[in-house]
Amino acid sequence: MDKNICIGRVCTVKAGRGKGRYFIICGIVNAEYVLLADGISRKTAKPKLKKIRHIQCRPYVAAQAAEQILSGRNTVDAMIRNELDRIAAIDKQ
Repeated sequence: MDKNICIGRVCTVKAGRGKGRYFIICGIVNAEYVLLADGISRKTAKPKLKKIRHIQCRPYVAAQAAEQILSGRNTVDAMIRNELDRIAAIDKQ
């Protein structure tokens, strides 16, 4: 497993319907799969199952969102949306 993979890590999708979109890792299934959420179409209650080789990890970690995901709160989706919007704006510059 890649050492960059952790809960709260921001990543972009390299392949599939969500290509180019930003997501936050909200779960690690095994060495090959992770669970992704974006707070809009994929919420933490029903995250997207994605292969690790189909994502590209960004150098950002949403620490507050990661803490809430680990504590089991389902109200983290608004925080994820805000973090991803902020990070997408930074990456566009």
